[in-house]
Amino acid sequence: MPAAPPAVTRPPVKQPPAAERVYTHVKQAVLDRRYEGGTLLTEGDLAEAVGVSRTPVREALLRLEVEGLIKLYPKKGALVLAVSAQEIADVVETRLLVEEFAARKAVPASAKLISRLAELLDEQRQHVAAGDLAAVSVADRCFHAEIVRHAGNEILSRLYDQLRDRQLRMGVAVMEAHPGRIAANITEHGELLDAIRAGDADGAAQVVRRHVSRVKVLVRGEDR
Repeated sequence: MPAAPPAVTRPPVKQPPAAERVYTHVKQAVLDRRYEGGTLLTEGDLAEAVGVSRTPVREALLRLEVEGLIKLYPKKGALVLAVSAQEIADVVETRLLVEEFAARKAVPASAKLISRLAELLDEQRQHVAAGDLAAVSVADRCFHAEIVRHAGNEILSRLYDQLRDRQLRMGVAVMEAHPGRIAANITEHGELLDAIRAGDADGAAQVVRRHVSRVKVLVRGEDR
């Protein structure tokens, strides 16, 4: 009887450093609003949740404070910062400057861009059907980012990427507060795609202005 082949041993999967795991855990929870603005996080609770010591927790929290997501209070913990009215205004203003320009520059659009936007729009519909608001927000943001990337300006693309975390957080906040806005967002994305597909640069820019401007109004609770 032939001998059995030797067992194949696979190297263990290497985990990210402890501080990186804490950082990812807290940041994702803040962005999808499992940790809402005003929540006080303690080192002990976070260490237990992630399964690490307190030292990497402190490292992660310092990094998150620099990014403006939390405020550290010695001997108390870390307070998750709420989205301020000024931050909303700043993000919307920057998005309008970048995205209106990008919508015009993306026309005439390549078949690759049209196909990718249609794919992302379909992803949004699937996430809505599944009730996954965090995933809807990611797909929503990717839809706009794809247009910016195809504008062909690397500096603007990098600037837009810096808005990512704030966009995701605001997106979830809007959908939680205004569920009816979810269908409206998808409709407006469809209008934007139609304008780009038709080669209508002015029409695409107008859809962007109406669509993005609505975020500021909704997050402030001034409109439903």
